[in-house]
Amino acid sequence: MTQATHVRTAVWDLLTEASRVYRDSRRATTWLRDHLYRLDEPLRIAVTGRAHSGKSTLINLLIGEDVAPVDVGGEPLTWYQDGSVPRVTVYPDRGPAHDLPVARLGTGLRLDLTRWKPCDVDEVVVELPVRALRHAQLIDAPAVTPAGGDGSVARRVLRDADAVLYLAQQVNEADLTFLRSTRTGTGSLALPVNVLVVLSRADEVGGGRIDALGSARQVARRQGRDPRVHHLCQNVVALSPLLARTGSTLTDSEFLALATLADVPRAGLEPFLLSTDRFTGADFPVPLDTTVRGALLDRLGLFGVRLAVTLIRTGGHTREKVAEQLVRRSGLTETRESIREFFLDRRQVLKARTALLALDFMLRAEPRDDAGHLHAELERIVASTHDFQELRTLAALRTRRVILPDPSAAEARRLLGADGTSVPARLGLENESSDDDLWARLHDALHRWVRETHNAQLTTDQRRVASVVVRSCEGMLSSF
Repeated sequence: MTQATHVRTAVWDLLTEASRVYRDSRRATTWLRDHLYRLDEPLRIAVTGRAHSGKSTLINLLIGEDVAPVDVGGEPLTWYQDGSVPRVTVYPDRGPAHDLPVARLGTGLRLDLTRWKPCDVDEVVVELPVRALRHAQLIDAPAVTPAGGDGSVARRVLRDADAVLYLAQQVNEADLTFLRSTRTGTGSLALPVNVLVVLSRADEVGGGRIDALGSARQVARRQGRDPRVHHLCQNVVALSPLLARTGSTLTDSEFLALATLADVPRAGLEPFLLSTDRFTGADFPVPLDTTVRGALLDRLGLFGVRLAVTLIRTGGHTREKVAEQLVRRSGLTETRESIREFFLDRRQVLKARTALLALDFMLRAEPRDDAGHLHAELERIVASTHDFQELRTLAALRTRRVILPDPSAAEARRLLGADGTSVPARLGLENESSDDDLWARLHDALHRWVRETHNAQLTTDQRRVASVVVRSCEGMLSSF
């Protein structure tokens, strides 16, 4: 049994016992029952951030289909979850839920809401039979206002989500205010293991220069090391959602149009790639219809057009090569990798964390003399759940707040679960390895990292990482 399974079982037993203690309180038992059900559901990931930050585009990229945004008006939560057939259900503020016919547009889904005012719709649930939604539900949360708002978005996110993807162009004080509002709980429960920050629209960094995406990645790494930021999230990644989406769906006709631009000498084309007015103007030096040029801008933006033309000129002679480069440079791979490493691979622990926070809230809201053992067991589970420290240590290594010498850095990340949380994955072995082989390698790794905890040549932070790795190895050995 893995550590995550142990935690999930302990939390289930604790919530069941709490239901017995609070069986005479209808509000408490409903609250606890809901969180017991949630333990077995897919991970809930809320996607929020500033307006026009690319939330809908990122959701479409993660799902693999253009279904966001759902056009309903107002500010409902929109849920995307797995289902056997496509279906949309509307939950109004009052009255029963209704299944609705839906029209798919090029920019998402449009619903027929003639029976309600948009402000009367509380939630919309979109069910889709796609692989990406089997282990995670995505929640399109309302946008965060520039001034930080009244905290209503944060409260809804905390109520419904196990993890948060927060999109921002730059992490400024208003963004920090929102991120601080997502902190709750005490001790290890207060660690920000459930938040990732995405610097969206990365192509606009540095005035949209051809090296803008590289500059955005540097900004993301710098902000990930900023104490004001890394105390509020696991990682900061840079992403151009528009570039990633277009790279994933680049058509032959779009590639031919871009290739036509690339055939023009650089000196003749560059002045017309400085602004959208010049690019769509009547004196454009390339025989491309204005409609075609406008469509390229919609799909790629001016930066994306410049980048695609450069890629074609420097060896991207096929649509597949250009599309692959656009996706790679967009930051989508790193974003997905962070979501896998920090969220999906730890979904049992993150869901257990949500349940523990809910129980902690309930115990404070309805204190009882006979609930002392619930407080004690909650504290014991939190103190013994090593996954929280693993996640924070992985974040420190990924953002290079702590740098270990090679090859120790790669082994530390692997033993902490960066490549998967099973014992073979942590040891870099195939799943069919024998127990004897796993046992022997674990002992070798444990003794090696115990020595590192006493290595005088390492800094205090490096030895602290080694101590976390040692505890991970001890936990794996105990699973045998």
